[in-house]
Amino acid sequence: MNCQTNLYRNQHPVAVSRRWFLKQCGVGLGGIALHNLLGDYAKAATASPTLKNPLAPKQPHFPAKAKNVIYLFMAGAPSHLELFDYKPQLAKFNGTLPPPELLKGYRAAFINPSSKLLGPKFSFAKHGKSGAELSEILPHLAEVADDIAIVKSMTTDAFNHAPAQIMMHTGSQQFGRPSVGAWSLYGLGSESKDLPGFVVFSSGAKGPSGGASNWGSGFLPTVYNGVMFRSQGDPILYLSNPKGVDDQIQRDTLDSVRALNQKHLDVVGDPEIATRINSFEMAYRMQTSAPDLMDLSKEPKHILDMYGVELGKPSFAMNCLLARRLIERGVRFVELFHESWDQHGNLKADLQKNCQRTDQASAALVKDLKQRGLLNDTLVVWGGEFGRTPMVQGGDDGRDHHPNCFTMWMAGGGIKPGITLGESDDFGFNAVKDKVHVHDLNATILHLLGFDHTKLTYRFQGRDFRLTDVHGEVVEKLLA
Repeated sequence: MNCQTNLYRNQHPVAVSRRWFLKQCGVGLGGIALHNLLGDYAKAATASPTLKNPLAPKQPHFPAKAKNVIYLFMAGAPSHLELFDYKPQLAKFNGTLPPPELLKGYRAAFINPSSKLLGPKFSFAKHGKSGAELSEILPHLAEVADDIAIVKSMTTDAFNHAPAQIMMHTGSQQFGRPSVGAWSLYGLGSESKDLPGFVVFSSGAKGPSGGASNWGSGFLPTVYNGVMFRSQGDPILYLSNPKGVDDQIQRDTLDSVRALNQKHLDVVGDPEIATRINSFEMAYRMQTSAPDLMDLSKEPKHILDMYGVELGKPSFAMNCLLARRLIERGVRFVELFHESWDQHGNLKADLQKNCQRTDQASAALVKDLKQRGLLNDTLVVWGGEFGRTPMVQGGDDGRDHHPNCFTMWMAGGGIKPGITLGESDDFGFNAVKDKVHVHDLNATILHLLGFDHTKLTYRFQGRDFRLTDVHGEVVEKLLA
């Protein structure tokens, strides 16, 4: 078992009542066997039941390229064929049936796979010294083409939104696994004492289909859970004190509650009690730190204009700027969800609308981090849960879900800038060169944070679990 796992085994809940039963009720052999099985757990309960701060900064397996992550998740799945992966052949054969050999064994989410092909809705051009080919509706991303790495050969196993989003974040289509943000916080801790180590924002028409499982801690202690922030008013509901409660009353109350929780913790060693203590104290400190974080009036006008932020108006742009401010304050992992990119119909108009709301701010984030010297150790990831079909849906203006090929981009934090990795076939249907599976993406993110993804594990229900399950290879070609 690796050192990262051993560090946290001592924080596992101790089944005191069961041990008492085996020891005191004549089941001596069982007690001996259980004691051997518990090993370090038993020592933790008797020798040092008081747990250390679970969010204290920790060292990774090897020197990291990235210290922080900002994940821009475009929930609903953007069409790679309209944004990144221009296919002249798809335009040429628009309105015709796809080749039969292309569809062999293929299963679509909703449409008949033999629906007619749909050509791209927008024109493309090459940009920067890298010659990255981008859609006309991504003019701002074009300005940072030489700072990003575009991956055109992403693949996944799921073709419905909730399972695919959960798989992208946890490595499994099933609920209950820790998210990549939670794994990052578990492995590295946080450098922020006054803000959560893992913060989540949501913008757009609705929240992500996978819900809170996308930023959950699964079977890890809940201290590693992502914390949802609002971009207007109190960042977290009920953060402000109610009328009649002053600072002294609050502090006295928290001290009393902490003492009671600490007594319970000393008896049972349950890490969830440590989480509770940490949460109360974090909320108290956030009453000062959070308003300062949210006060964007202190930002220069040219920065607000660069992002496209309108003060007092919640938006993806505002969330991008807040993400940068969080990183500056030592927050380890920030994720921004923007829903919805699910264009089964009205593809052209809705894609334009989504890009108008996200393109400027996404590019501004890269520019801003770079000019502040933060891009070197901040990893930025942009993408959705899968791609869209080359075949038409919704008359002549929509595309279905498609797991065989989609596009993401990454920047900073040890990523090689100005490259395009991978290729799809002539119709953008299958990834045919340098395939990058979801597990490979997550292995690469952990590698950039300084971890061997096969060794960052947590023992649960008798086995060591990891983000990439039993899969995943680091994508060496993406590394600077």
